[in-house]
Amino acid sequence: MQDSRQEINARASMNLEQRRNWYSPVADVYYNARPRYPKELIERSVALAQLDSDALILEVGCGPGNATVAFAQFGFSMKCIEPNQDFCHLAQRHCATYANVAIHNTSFEEWELEAKQFNAVLSANAFHWIPSEIRYAKAARALRDNGFLMLLWNLRPEPKYEVYQAIEEVYQAYAPSLVRYEGAETQAEILRGFEQDILDSGCFKELVTEQIACEVTYSIDDFFKLLNTFGRLEPKAKELLFAGLREKLRNFGDSIQLSFLSAVHVARKRKDG
Repeated sequence: MQDSRQEINARASMNLEQRRNWYSPVADVYYNARPRYPKELIERSVALAQLDSDALILEVGCGPGNATVAFAQFGFSMKCIEPNQDFCHLAQRHCATYANVAIHNTSFEEWELEAKQFNAVLSANAFHWIPSEIRYAKAARALRDNGFLMLLWNLRPEPKYEVYQAIEEVYQAYAPSLVRYEGAETQAEILRGFEQDILDSGCFKELVTEQIACEVTYSIDDFFKLLNTFGRLEPKAKELLFAGLREKLRNFGDSIQLSFLSAVHVARKRKDG
């Protein structure tokens, strides 16, 4: 069994083609299935990064636009890069009303660096997809002097432990990759690991972290859509998994409550970054 941090580090070790296509089978459900980033953290990150209305933001790995729309509503100009073509098309659709937002279908590794052009580099649950030797250094080079890195995280939503205990055997049988329970303490430790990664890069300083304990309620069907975004399952295994989960979860009602930590890391570029 691995925790979110191990899984996150494993993503960066995939080759670019694997990373580019990983979410294609579930691109259309990702936008609605994943929890939104708390408004308080969005507003706090804007304040910490000292962003004026004329700020220019580079978003790395915008996905279908889950965070993009929240920042676009402030009126910022945004250049968003996304390697997955399906996500790119969805982000373009979701941001169509924001004239200052441009979505580009490319990876951060392949993106031609625009040095010292951006007030902030933003990444929401995506920075871990980029190899560590590239992500921090290239982000720092893209930033203007005293620009900011802003990383948003929603860790994996989990049911109450008693519910997890009831469904663990179903995961074990049909989806061993989903056998995991972290809890708030472990998720806080994972976030501290991300903080240390930023500091260890040597590219940023004055790191500020803020986090919020979140709860969301899903219908059983919507919970299954969420699970679809966390891993790849063969159709038969998925059918058996969902049938087994539905049988277990009916003992807890027709919905499921999930909790997770949401956080933002904001750090200023070092002068020599």
